[in-house]
Amino acid sequence: MVLPIALSAAFLLSSTIASVTYLKFLRRFTPLSCCGNRLSLTDGDGETPAPIAYGPDSPAGLTSSPILFRRFRWAEIELFTNSFTSDVIGEGGFSTVYLARLPDSSLAAVKLHRSGNSERLLRAFKQELDVLFRLSNPHIVRLIGYSDHGEDGASALVFEYIPGGTLRDRLVGCEAPLPWDRRLSIALHVADAVDYLHEGGELPIVHGDITAANVLLDERRGPMLCDFGSARVGFSAAVKPAGTGDPIIGSPGYTDPHYLRTGIFSKKSDVYSFGVMLLELITGLPAIATEEGGPPLAAAALRGAAAVAVDPMVAGSFDEEEAAAALGLAALCVGDQPSLRPSMAGVIRFMRESLPSSTSTVYLKSDGSAEP
Repeated sequence: MVLPIALSAAFLLSSTIASVTYLKFLRRFTPLSCCGNRLSLTDGDGETPAPIAYGPDSPAGLTSSPILFRRFRWAEIELFTNSFTSDVIGEGGFSTVYLARLPDSSLAAVKLHRSGNSERLLRAFKQELDVLFRLSNPHIVRLIGYSDHGEDGASALVFEYIPGGTLRDRLVGCEAPLPWDRRLSIALHVADAVDYLHEGGELPIVHGDITAANVLLDERRGPMLCDFGSARVGFSAAVKPAGTGDPIIGSPGYTDPHYLRTGIFSKKSDVYSFGVMLLELITGLPAIATEEGGPPLAAAALRGAAAVAVDPMVAGSFDEEEAAAALGLAALCVGDQPSLRPSMAGVIRFMRESLPSSTSTVYLKSDGSAEP
């Protein structure tokens, strides 16, 4: 049975209920605290680890123990990718992702940055690398190493390979649709990864481009957040100077409209993007309308342009009250005022308490142990 929820009534009611429940959570729970320490890396020959050089506004990393990253020679990068003739598994505005094979025969993903010696693009690579140096979370794609020795300013990032494709692929035209409980579990684990970015270290990290295409699926470890090319470190909000010519942060359909109006980019911008992704998981609809001139999914939902319905591909496999609560949570996340959106920690608490399907799927960590 498909669950249509007209926004003028039940959808807005579910949003109100979710708001009240969320405020109760804020009174019941205390904020999480954490600490971190420094990261290190090895050079191309695997010699003694050297400390990562951070700028004055970027103290070192966020993990509970040192992580070693390999600095590869450019000849090694070419060897892994057969001189960049291997399969292309991803494309970006200024980057290409190649399937690679490492010396131990394991697969990897090599993200090639072609900067053409552009200062802005070189800075973007260093910015992404600085973010990746800080991360260690079971639901964030792991960096193996990097190289910045290519010709014409080319550089490369080497990641673990995640074979299951993207969440977007599984929601559009897939013969084996994701079941309801798996969808909510994916949302919960992505929320956990984003909360780790926001609150898990000495400085907040804003991802800036949370989309269904930037969530990879691993059958054992669940969803893996990737693509930190838009991420920012060391602030919870910043203003984009007018007329700088810098590209807009984020992807169409997922970008916080408050940021587009004001230039203010914050953790609540990630919450908005997560809310759009949650709507995709619930409805199966794309973030951008397929019909020309149609409104984005979040905008259509909030404006009541159409009834919001649970994806018919999961008909009969979900609880209607739970679906209404999930829609209400998504409505909170994509609300127009950032201050009224929940934190990612609040999203997690709400899902664990009010959406039991979000905790019903068990994934395995990389060490083989179970993770709820």
